[in-house]
Amino acid sequence: MNRARLTLDPRRRVAPVPRRLFGSFVEHLGRCVYGGIYEPGHPTADADGFRADVLALVRELGVTTVRYPGGNFVSSYRWEDGVGPVDQRPARLDLAWHSLETNAFGLDEFMRWLGKADVEPIMAVNLGTRGTAEAVDLLEYANHRGGSHLADQRRDNGTPDPYGIRLWCLGNEMDGPWQVGARTATEYGRLAAQTAKAMRRFDPDLELIACGSSHYGMPTFGTWERDVLTEAYDDVDLISLHAYYQPVDDDLPSFLASAEDMDRYIDSVTAIADSVGAIRKSTKKIMIAFDEWNVWYQSAAPSKPPSGEDWPVAPPLLEDHYSVADAVVVGGLLISLLRHSDRVTAACQAQLVNVIAPIMTEPGGSAWRQTIFHPFARTAQHARGAVLDVLRDGSTTTTDRYGEVDAVDAVSTWDESTGEMTVFLVNRVTDTPAEVTVDVSGVQVTGIIECVTVGGTDLDARNTPDGPDHAAPRANGTAQQAGAGVQLTLPPASWSMLRLQAAEVTP
Repeated sequence: MNRARLTLDPRRRVAPVPRRLFGSFVEHLGRCVYGGIYEPGHPTADADGFRADVLALVRELGVTTVRYPGGNFVSSYRWEDGVGPVDQRPARLDLAWHSLETNAFGLDEFMRWLGKADVEPIMAVNLGTRGTAEAVDLLEYANHRGGSHLADQRRDNGTPDPYGIRLWCLGNEMDGPWQVGARTATEYGRLAAQTAKAMRRFDPDLELIACGSSHYGMPTFGTWERDVLTEAYDDVDLISLHAYYQPVDDDLPSFLASAEDMDRYIDSVTAIADSVGAIRKSTKKIMIAFDEWNVWYQSAAPSKPPSGEDWPVAPPLLEDHYSVADAVVVGGLLISLLRHSDRVTAACQAQLVNVIAPIMTEPGGSAWRQTIFHPFARTAQHARGAVLDVLRDGSTTTTDRYGEVDAVDAVSTWDESTGEMTVFLVNRVTDTPAEVTVDVSGVQVTGIIECVTVGGTDLDARNTPDGPDHAAPRANGTAQQAGAGVQLTLPPASWSMLRLQAAEVTP
């Protein structure tokens, strides 16, 4: 039996919980848009062609922001193709995913869909094949009230009020050789700075995200962030991080500890950004948008249509089917994001529907939850108030990829307005339960609201449209009050959430 002691104190606050941490991502890739959120003729489709069953699941998931329209797709996208009368919109070849883009769904449809989902947009601009002028045009169309050519075009297209989009991505993965229009760090940094300056002439209060490295393992990682921020530090507010995780060589213990990699990645980029700021003698802090993250089995599902299919419309691509183990890892990654909430102020799980997604759909049929749906939904719902600095002490476990790590990972939030303290935990050990003592300092626990667990059994189980939900959180009846805290047992390889009702005690 492994043991862990977690000490929580509402006076040890990291930062308020950023609500943008629970974002998602919709790209014109595979069946994410067409057949995912948008399927005219579906039995549940509304007058705009939006699937009501998917909208219901998106609301249940608790998504707060959605990044759009890419992703790799954005680097050759002409946003003008997706506005105006649908029957007059041109079909275009999508160079990123070798598909035909009909443009039946574009900016105006996306914003209408967001309104129904009650979600904030994160809009990406094309800095691959296009540049500053086109970004400013998009900003004018989206956010100007009227009286200019593009704002009046939006009004003529049926939207009299500006969209008021606040958060913008200046391109996507511009360091990647797979990216249309990839650039060196200095080239991209100068373009990002130029574009940011122009956009701020329209609205100085926009929030702008510069592209960081496409992933931690890029050969230019570190120097890319340094060189981009050397050019654009004063002009941007955030820098992006992207990371995807999967088991390597069937190494489940390392996979369950994937949050170790996310922690190191965030800490490294934070240090690089702060070093650039220190050289500039700047008091400004660059925040982090972890705007692509998830479990992704990159060789399991095709990323391009099968040979012989010449530029198909919305082919099924990257449709991973997730296991219970994947759900545990997603829960652990959310713990890492919360732990860094003083610097990670926005994040997007990639993607929302069908493409490496928590929600899957059948054409003309049902929509259903994948296993990874549940830790995200529960965390988004109950991580409220302030993130606490959890002091961890206890057993460790050894992994091939990350060395010795804590057997139990955890983070906690404290909602002073409701008196609710929530603890999110992962037992990273595959074959041994963990006895956990939650020592709550500075509060008086008056009751356990609930304790639920995902995992611990049949880690390979996957959900199907008509089958059982293998990752639905089940009650963990081991949680019990003990003195000044709570004791509970975590099954092997599991994610858990413990919610306590408490009253803050003045020292």
